[in-house]
Amino acid sequence: MQNKISELIRNRRSFFPHEFIEGEIPKEDILEILENANWAPNHGLTEPWRFTVFSGEGLKTLSQIQGEVYKDNTPEEEFQQARYEKLVKLPLQSSHVIAIKMKRGNNAKIPKVEEIEAVACAVQNMALTVTAMGYGGYWSTGGMVKFKASREFFGLNTDDEFLGLFYIGKVATTEKEGKRGDLSEKVTWVNE
Repeated sequence: MQNKISELIRNRRSFFPHEFIEGEIPKEDILEILENANWAPNHGLTEPWRFTVFSGEGLKTLSQIQGEVYKDNTPEEEFQQARYEKLVKLPLQSSHVIAIKMKRGNNAKIPKVEEIEAVACAVQNMALTVTAMGYGGYWSTGGMVKFKASREFFGLNTDDEFLGLFYIGKVATTEKEGKRGDLSEKVTWVNE
């Protein structure tokens, strides 16, 4: 078992929507991806993760909203037509897009950062499940994420957070080179 989980973790890669091939992922697989996300660890069992799934015609809705949010909330001197076109195109290249949100729990003793970290664990479970199923996935924290209008679109309260979009699609191959720096440069051992 340990070798399988290590292999899965080490072979997980981000696949961007332009790398996706045609074909819709079955709803049952999306439900399993979400169910695995639901089993992420979190302090106080607050289960702060919330998801909105866009598929089919919903992808066109997301495409339109993402473009509008960027266009309507970007100062004219910062607006980039190419960026706008990319944001509109991304959902349409995907089988499904899952909006990732953090719904703040009622337990004030649990710091907000721990709720955000729990959602990140849920997304890691999603990413690993997507990899295990032979699909491609990509967690984007750009695009419409930084705009207040996005929070309003998803009905988030003041203490809630919109943490990104997870794009999922079929890929021709899951083989993709990865790299990490030397672990010894990132670990300090205290032996006494």
